[in-house]
Amino acid sequence: MSRVAKQPVPLPKGVEAIVSGTSVTIKGQKSTLTLVMHPHVNVVNDKGALHVAVKEGHPEADACAGTMRALLNNAVQGVTRGFQKKLELVGVGYRAQVQGKTLNLTLGFSHAVNYRVPDGVSIETPSQTEVIIKGMDRQQVGQVAADIRGFRPPEPYKGKGVRYTDERVVLKEAKKK
Repeated sequence: MSRVAKQPVPLPKGVEAIVSGTSVTIKGQKSTLTLVMHPHVNVVNDKGALHVAVKEGHPEADACAGTMRALLNNAVQGVTRGFQKKLELVGVGYRAQVQGKTLNLTLGFSHAVNYRVPDGVSIETPSQTEVIIKGMDRQQVGQVAADIRGFRPPEPYKGKGVRYTDERVVLKEAKKK
């Protein structure tokens, strides 16, 4: 079994885990998340911690045990603290604005880009060039951030586009005569 899977997932106060059949439901102060377990992995709730065990006889079970432990840990962190990603818009005239459940982006196209915010995720725009994505599910927050970045990824010559706040864009040198 992997070293990651051997470590238990501690459950902080106020977090409850219910293991039933092929799923694990984690309830916290902020929300409830449900994970579907891999068929070759067992999860046991023991004294305020979740332990991942491997069913013997399956070669791919070891690989799945570490992944299941990481997913359980992300779910516990999500229902207690939540996750967030920050994006910034770099470019003249690039703006973002939230109107209800729609993010309106002006990214230098001939039309405005309207992105419908999925359920379980909230988007804030503290300034016109900043976008903060918050949610309980780490995968969903990352996917929404990647979708928004995909509308106009940073280009390599001037660096214009939508980028993560901590992203470093390496600029290419312009062609010389």
